[in-house]
Amino acid sequence: MNNSTQRDTILVVDDTPETLGFLTDALEHASLTVLVATGGAGALKLLSHVTPDLILLDAMMPEMDGFQTCRLIKSDPALAHLPVIFMTGLSDTAHVVQGLEAGGVDYVAKPIVVDELLARIRVHLANARNAKRTRTALDATGGFLLAANQAGALLWCTPQAQQRLAGALENFSAEAFTIPREKIISFDGRQLTFTFLSRTGEDEYLYRLTESGGGQEEAFLRTHFSLSAREADVLIWIARGKSNRDVSDILGISPRTVNKHLEQIFTKLGVENRASATALTVGALATRN
Repeated sequence: MNNSTQRDTILVVDDTPETLGFLTDALEHASLTVLVATGGAGALKLLSHVTPDLILLDAMMPEMDGFQTCRLIKSDPALAHLPVIFMTGLSDTAHVVQGLEAGGVDYVAKPIVVDELLARIRVHLANARNAKRTRTALDATGGFLLAANQAGALLWCTPQAQQRLAGALENFSAEAFTIPREKIISFDGRQLTFTFLSRTGEDEYLYRLTESGGGQEEAFLRTHFSLSAREADVLIWIARGKSNRDVSDILGISPRTVNKHLEQIFTKLGVENRASATALTVGALATRN
C-alpha cells in the first residue's frame, strides 16, 4: 500500500459475519491491518481506544445504522479527520447522498469488487496522509487553527487547538461560528476567540483560535493599573504562572511582543520583575471582592 514498513489500519464495520470474513482476508492480503466491529455501538467503543487510518462502514445495520454512526464519528474532533467509505447493497441516489451528507468520502456497492475497493482505499489513505501532514506542519509552527463549515460544524483542528478546546466542545452549536466574522465563546472563566482567516474549501472556513480569561479580571486590571487591553491580557496570564512562551501561545502573539508588553507593564506598575508584578496583581485582584 505504501513504501513504509508501517501498515495502515482499516476498521471494518458490518453486521454480517460473511462480509467481515471476506473483507478481513482481502485487506490482510493487501498488507493492511484490520480491526472489526459488528455494529455502530461497537465501532464507537473501539474508536475510544484506537484510531485507525480509514473506516469501511456498512450503511444498513440494525439498531444504529451507518449514517448515524458516521455522524457520531464526525462529531468528535479527534476522529473527524478519518475517511469513511460506506458499503451497502442499496445503490439508489438517495442513499449515496445520505452517506456523503453524513460525512463519508466515498461509497461502494455490494457485492464488493476487491480491486476497486483497494484502489479507493489507496486514494483516500493518501489524501488523509497529506491532510495530516498539513495539519501537523501548521501545529508545529504554533498554529492554533481549526476549520468549520457554514453550518458551524467543526471539520478539523490542529492538535494544539484541540487541547485548547478541551472542555469547550459542549458550548459549540450551529451558531458557534459567524462566518466570516470573529466569534467569542466564554465559559468557566475562559474566553475563546475564533478569528476568521480564509475560505479553504467549498464549505470549509479556516479560523485562528486564541484564549484569554473571562474578561472581568482583565477589565479590572486595565482600570486599576492604567493598562492597555493587551497588557492586561499578558499580565493576567503571567500572574497565573504562565511562562512568556505559554503567554505567546495562548494569546497568539510572538514571544518578542510578550517581552515588549512586559516592559511596559513593569514600568506602569513600578516593579522590576515578573515576581513583583505577580504579587501586585494577586493583591489587586483580592481587593476586587
